[in-house]
Amino acid sequence: MLHPPDTTRHPTRGEHDLVDIDPYDDGQFPVFRWRQAPAGHATRHQLRAMGLRPGGQEPVARIECRRGARFAWLYRIGLALPKRVPTLAQEAALAQEAALAQEAALAQEAALDRAMAARTTYPRCRRRYYHCLPLRALGSCLECHDGTPAGPTTYLPPARHPARRPTRHRRLGDRDARHP
Repeated sequence: MLHPPDTTRHPTRGEHDLVDIDPYDDGQFPVFRWRQAPAGHATRHQLRAMGLRPGGQEPVARIECRRGARFAWLYRIGLALPKRVPTLAQEAALAQEAALAQEAALAQEAALDRAMAARTTYPRCRRRYYHCLPLRALGSCLECHDGTPAGPTTYLPPARHPARRPTRHRRLGDRDARHP
């Protein structure tokens, strides 16, 4: 069954030409070159440095640099409002977020230190060198490989590990032997 064509439908995207409209450009919107902005106008970054915010006002001009590749909106300083003060809960949340970020950065740094220690330490003699060891090519440090003495300025002294106590898991086998 054939249906009659629908004449009330809207045109699809491909059926008409789209026009790019800049709502701020009415032909009267001033554009200034870098460092040519008039007095009494500032960018968001400059307002923030002054302890202000745009406060809902529309930009009044545009400043361009790099031949228009980069730009920033200019706002009137007289209409700007003071920056809002965060509440105690917001400050606590920001402090907690900063602490978590710092903890993550320290954990990442520790992981990188462990990885570098693995590349610069030969497990048998436990010397940590200031350079990466050719473990894949030689299988050991140069001193252990062919007896070439390493200069004392090329490595750190071997790390001394404290005597370890037997862990609970090692004693678990003894307990199983006593209890059938």
